[in-house]
Amino acid sequence: MEEKKVALITGGTRGIGKAIATRFAKQGYNLIINYVSDKTDLKSLEEEFKQYNSEVLFIKTDVSKFEDCEEMVKSSIEKFGKIDVLVNNAGITNDNLILRMSVEDFEKVIDINLKGTFNVTKNVVQYMMKKRQGKIINLASVVGISGNAGQCNYAASKAGIIGFTKSIAKELASRNILANCVAPGFIDTDMTSILNDNVKENIYSQIPLKRMGSSEEIANTVYFLASEENTYITGQVINVDGGMLM
Repeated sequence: MEEKKVALITGGTRGIGKAIATRFAKQGYNLIINYVSDKTDLKSLEEEFKQYNSEVLFIKTDVSKFEDCEEMVKSSIEKFGKIDVLVNNAGITNDNLILRMSVEDFEKVIDINLKGTFNVTKNVVQYMMKKRQGKIINLASVVGISGNAGQCNYAASKAGIIGFTKSIAKELASRNILANCVAPGFIDTDMTSILNDNVKENIYSQIPLKRMGSSEEIANTVYFLASEENTYITGQVINVDGGMLM
């Protein structure tokens, strides 16, 4: 029987991250799912993934801390022996206009979103290089390309992820490791579900498809880039935004 592939997904217990984890589980992957909140209901999540015959290792890790990421990856390798796919999804927002944004608010977003992507990737890559294969998908955002008022910290972190991804794609190509970004637009999540109708109508007016995307649509794109169907796409940014950025 063919050995199961293994995917490490950061921030994989809710929202887009959970949709990505579910997509990989349905395709027969074993999973390492990183989380940070003590409120996470791991028992119900484990039961959910069991229906797909997916073995799951949950690891609580603050991705902004390099040593913690090092331990997470070591534990993952001890458990499964390899990591075929890395999805850097963990991220936060802390929005404000620059005149009102504290240094701490700026640094925290950069530390988790951008530095966290570096911390996890650096630790995973050494194992992928030994295997001479791997797929890395980093979650960026359309605001990392266009910018957005009130989100200079978030936009900077996502723009940084795009530059980071293009750079490592060039470094790792000779070892058959492909690295790409998925840049979501407006996605229907818990965060956007609380918006009032007027705000939603304003959002829809900016999107040619006149709707928000779903977490599953992001997950499908991530999975394609990670799958065996992708053998020649690397260093790219795939916008999943209903045509908002053209």
